[in-house]
Amino acid sequence: MFAALWRVLPGPVWVRILILVVLIAIILFVLVTWVFPWVDSLLGDQKGTVGT
Repeated sequence: MFAALWRVLPGPVWVRILILVVLIAIILFVLVTWVFPWVDSLLGDQKGTVGT
């Protein structure tokens, strides 16, 4: 899968690396902004206690 993605990206190696870094940053931003809060709301309130 990663080899296929690498072949599809245009440009020399440094451009491909830059594109991948930007794509990873966008994916992480979307996950933290929308996906993780949505999943948290589905799980509900999970209060835990630590026993001693």
